[in-house]
Amino acid sequence: MSRVAIAVLIALVLLGSTGHPTAAQTAKPVNEDLVHDIAAQLRCVVCQNLSVADSPSEMASQMRAIIRERLAAGESPADVQRYFVDRYGEWILLSPPRRGFNLLVWLLPLAAVVVGLAAAAALVWRWTHGHRGIRPPPVAVDAAMSERIRRELEGRS
Repeated sequence: MSRVAIAVLIALVLLGSTGHPTAAQTAKPVNEDLVHDIAAQLRCVVCQNLSVADSPSEMASQMRAIIRERLAAGESPADVQRYFVDRYGEWILLSPPRRGFNLLVWLLPLAAVVVGLAAAAALVWRWTHGHRGIRPPPVAVDAAMSERIRRELEGRS
């Protein structure tokens, strides 16, 4: 009986290793450009002014490895991004979504540019069109000064 049990165990082990694919066998090849694209959309938690794709930190390297693993497991890029948002919040995204309160991040700079251009256009119009037809009041010059100016101008010519 023990020989039969050992034979069955050996058969199961052999069938298990060849009959069913392992995680390494089911992992699909990962496109490194896709890993870079996803990493470029995420903020590095260590050097917060860089993306995960551009950061040289160890944490960014680990995050790129997680992206690679999740893509190899068959997750979509949106799922991988959602994984990081669930852990770090929307702060992790370099480009915040265009909805809700985040809409201010997208609209305020545009509004500031429009207001600035309108103010500049009003100033230029005022400088070029605002003083037409208005003559400055005549300056009263006494006769002695007028004579002196005339003599100096005649002396130069």
